[in-house]
Amino acid sequence: MIRALAALAVLATPAAAQDVIACDWQASAWNLAEPWEDNSRTFSNGAVRIAKLDVGEPAFGGFFVLVLSPPYGELGERQCRVLTFPDTSGFAGIDFDRLEAAYDPSVGLMFTVPVRVFAMTDAVEPVGAMLKFSLNQATGAISPRLELGD
Repeated sequence: MIRALAALAVLATPAAAQDVIACDWQASAWNLAEPWEDNSRTFSNGAVRIAKLDVGEPAFGGFFVLVLSPPYGELGERQCRVLTFPDTSGFAGIDFDRLEAAYDPSVGLMFTVPVRVFAMTDAVEPVGAMLKFSLNQATGAISPRLELGD
């Protein structure tokens, strides 16, 4: 009983192993999950785009979240960032249909999307988690948090 409670406590706590990286090979156009219209959404009058990326391999971590957003560069391009878990290995799955967004003027845009992760190095099956991240369009700061457990 104590072991079961301890396991539940671990699953309900945040995991710190998610990263925000500059766009690299993961963000290539051929990695946009098909169909594009189901795996990409815009916010803030089109200034922000969130998309699901599927690089295929590794099977335990082939999915990423793409964020195109202000601030804009000198040529008018948006910043391009990728959310990964961990060390650029990606997520085991992303339920993009369930992506939710909200806005808080003191924080910026806030997103929540269910993901699956291999939370331990010896895990055989992925576990459910909620990826939550905020985006400050003025600074470009993206603050991710992963909460293990569905």
